[in-house]
Amino acid sequence: MMLAMTRDAEAEYDEWFRACFPRAVTMARRVLGPEGAEDAALEAFAIAFARWTRVRDLPHRDGWVLKVAFHEALRQARRQQPRARPADPYASSEDEVVLRRTLVQALLRLPRRQREAVALRYLVDLPEREVASVLGLSTGTVKTHLHRGLAGLRTVLGPEALGGDTDGSFL
Repeated sequence: MMLAMTRDAEAEYDEWFRACFPRAVTMARRVLGPEGAEDAALEAFAIAFARWTRVRDLPHRDGWVLKVAFHEALRQARRQQPRARPADPYASSEDEVVLRRTLVQALLRLPRRQREAVALRYLVDLPEREVASVLGLSTGTVKTHLHRGLAGLRTVLGPEALGGDTDGSFL
């Protein structure tokens, strides 16, 4: 049961939503493509709204909601079935769709912390110290998860798939 928010809290939430929502959609789009990205981001913000009294005081609430949006995008990606789509001059090419699905499947094979660290660092583009704060880990531990996560992706996708990148720029 959610308690009614004060006008100030509601205004603060609205301002934060307008500022952060585009980033959440962009991150979700990297996982899902154009379809479903807004839904994933909206779901994350609905969860944040329901928990606003706690979320509003988090030091990295942007990172928190982006992590929730990432998990929602992954959940939706697991459910997506490949389907024929009408020709659309603005749609992603088949290669991009295949690459996106392959990346999602590779990310899902990683342990949760590695997957979260890689997503927050390279899909959301948070600095390592913010990733550490969002995940409640030290920066050194995040670096370890990033290193192992990229190595895991390299194992699943093959070294050629990453173009030899060690910094995650392939994402």
